[in-house]
Amino acid sequence: MDEISSVKKIYVAASRQNDGKTITALGLLEAVKEFYPNTGYIKPVGQQVKIIGQEVIDKDVNLMNEVFKIGGQLPDMSPITVPSGFTENYILHGNKKELETKIMDGYNRASKSRDFMVIEGTGHAGVGSVFDLSNAEVAKLLNAKVILVTCAGIGRPIDEIMLNKALFDQHGIELLGVIINKVLPEKYEKINYYVRLGLKRKNIDVLGVIPYCPILSNPTVKQLLDDVKGELICGEKGLDQMITNVIVGAMPPHTVLDFFKGEVLLITPGNREDLILSAVTCALPEVSDDYNIRGIILTGGIWPNKTILKFLKNTSIPIFLVKEDTFAVAQRVTNLIVKIRPEDQEKIDKIKELVKQYVDVKLLRQKIENT
Repeated sequence: MDEISSVKKIYVAASRQNDGKTITALGLLEAVKEFYPNTGYIKPVGQQVKIIGQEVIDKDVNLMNEVFKIGGQLPDMSPITVPSGFTENYILHGNKKELETKIMDGYNRASKSRDFMVIEGTGHAGVGSVFDLSNAEVAKLLNAKVILVTCAGIGRPIDEIMLNKALFDQHGIELLGVIINKVLPEKYEKINYYVRLGLKRKNIDVLGVIPYCPILSNPTVKQLLDDVKGELICGEKGLDQMITNVIVGAMPPHTVLDFFKGEVLLITPGNREDLILSAVTCALPEVSDDYNIRGIILTGGIWPNKTILKFLKNTSIPIFLVKEDTFAVAQRVTNLIVKIRPEDQEKIDKIKELVKQYVDVKLLRQKIENT
C-alpha cells in the first residue's frame, strides 16, 4: 500500500448520528481557509448517496464541492459509498485491503497540492465496523487526528465522548478536542461552564460550544416534497420557502385559522375542502401578512373538487398530492432529518457564522501545528 501524503489534516467524527457533524465540517472548511487557503475535503465512507453523472457519490461530498468549489474529482472525495446491499455483500465476499487501497488512493489524489484536508467521518467512532472501516480504523489509515462533535447536555455528552474516545485510543488516534453542538440558548451559560469543567478533568479540550439554531432544523417545502415523494400540483416558485410549523387538518375550519401562524405546512385529506379553502383564504393579499401558509399536502391520493383546484392554482402555495394517509404522512414529516443542501444558502451562511463565532479555530490551528 502507498503511503499517505503528509498534508496537515483533521478528521471530523461524532459521538452519534445527527449530532451536526456535517454542518460542523462545513463551518470548519470555511473557518480554516483563513490559515490554509487551499483546503481540500474527503468523506472516505459515505452512506447517504446520490447518482451524479455516472458515479455514486455521497451527498455530503456533493454539498461541500458545490459550496466551496473544491474542484478535483468527486470519486476521489467519495471513494467508498455504501448503497443498499453493500454490507451483506461485504460479509460474504469482502476484501478489506481493496477498500483501504481505494480510500488511500482517493485521499492522495484529493489532497494533492493542498495546504490542509478536512476529512469527514460517518456517525460515531464504531460506525463502519461491520465492513472493517470504522471511523477509528479510517482515521488510523489516514494518520489523522480527530475532532469529535456531540450534542448538548452535560452528563450524556461527556459519557459519549469518553466511550468514543476509548475506541480511538485503542487505535492510537489522538483526540484534538470536542465541539458541543445544538445547545439551547437558555441553557448555554450553564452547559458551557460545566461541560468545559467536566472535560478539563478528563484532559480533553473543548474547541467550541455552538448554540441551537432553529433555522438549521427547519425543512424547505422542496425537502418535504422529495421526502414524501409527492406529486406537485402547483406552486413551484414557493418550494424554497422554510417550514417551521406543521398542522394536521383534523379540526373545524374556524379553529384551524388560529394555528396558521408562522411558516405553516398543512397536511389534510384531499376531500377536506373546508380546510383547503381556509388555507387559500389565508393567502389572499388582504390577510396574508397575518398568516403564512407555505405548503399543503393533500393525503389519501384524493384530488379536490375542480373548482377548489382552480382556486389553489391561482395562489402561490405549493400543493402536492400523496397516496399515503394523513397519519402516515404526518409521522414521516415529523421524523424528517433535515440535511443541508447546496441551494440552502441562508442555512449555509448561518453555519459559517456560527462556527466562526463559537469555535476557537486559532486553538485548533495551534494544536494542529504542534502535532
